[in-house]
Amino acid sequence: MTDKTVLPGVLIASGNWAPEPWAEPFASEPERPLAIWPDVPDRAAIHYVLAWRPPAEAFADLPNLKAVFSLGAGVDHVVGNTALPDVPIVRVVDADLTTRMTEWVTLQVLLHHRQHLAYTRQQAAHQWRELRQPVAHDVRVGIMGLGELGRDAAEVLARLGFQVAGWSRSAKDIAGIECFHGEDGLTAFLGRTDILVALVPLTPDTRGILNASVFDRLARNGALGGPVLINAGRGGLQVDADILAALDDGRLIGASLDVFEPEPLAADSPFWGHPRVVVTPHVAASSEASVLAVGIHRQILDFEAGKPLGNLVDVTRGY
Repeated sequence: MTDKTVLPGVLIASGNWAPEPWAEPFASEPERPLAIWPDVPDRAAIHYVLAWRPPAEAFADLPNLKAVFSLGAGVDHVVGNTALPDVPIVRVVDADLTTRMTEWVTLQVLLHHRQHLAYTRQQAAHQWRELRQPVAHDVRVGIMGLGELGRDAAEVLARLGFQVAGWSRSAKDIAGIECFHGEDGLTAFLGRTDILVALVPLTPDTRGILNASVFDRLARNGALGGPVLINAGRGGLQVDADILAALDDGRLIGASLDVFEPEPLAADSPFWGHPRVVVTPHVAASSEASVLAVGIHRQILDFEAGKPLGNLVDVTRGY
């Protein structure tokens, strides 16, 4: 009788997310060690870490670590970890996650385009009054960040008739989408944008990028009567005080914010009760953990079969 071959082990450090759905695909492999942080009986057995906002200690003393898989769309919570060893980091790219983000972005664009916040206030006041409605083709949407999520949202909004452009750090080419890039292209991109959608990753270069300087450069001659901000990237992208000031003085006429720093949003934040702000609790790309876990499991099996890891993060840039 021979012992079964022991497979490379997995550590799940899922932060405040329940670990069970992430562990489920590995349950059919009894020969694969599976640890749930902080209970790691044999650190040498761990070859893969599935991580969401992991503590630095989760990466300590893992001599056989081969890869880290981010459990969310962003990777800043991993890249910034001081104890992160020099191993590949894999970001989540999943059709379900992408679709959900596009749904949320499209919903928010339409809420502002169709003046839903104003109609909600009228409903509360029992007012029956039709508001002016521009056609989609007269509204210019700018997607800041043209990765997997930004590209899909841009293409869907373009199909709805909006004038869609995108901006990214490096040059992109997307059929039907006017693309800008780099610092030289940012001012031109902002100057033609009525609804700014932020989907860039959080990096040292993008931290605080949604600030007064950006709001000052947004279009003032648009069909909506002023610019709108939509942020579903990361809370660290935005300067809250600058957003509130821009809303107060009319440089912004509305905002939809799904992400904040820190989270959860403080109970006394002015955003909660602001009449021109939509707040959602970091749910724009909320996906089923069990679905994403199956994709990660498949990637691990492919890697162990000799295939290269996909969707790798450029740790020098954070995405």
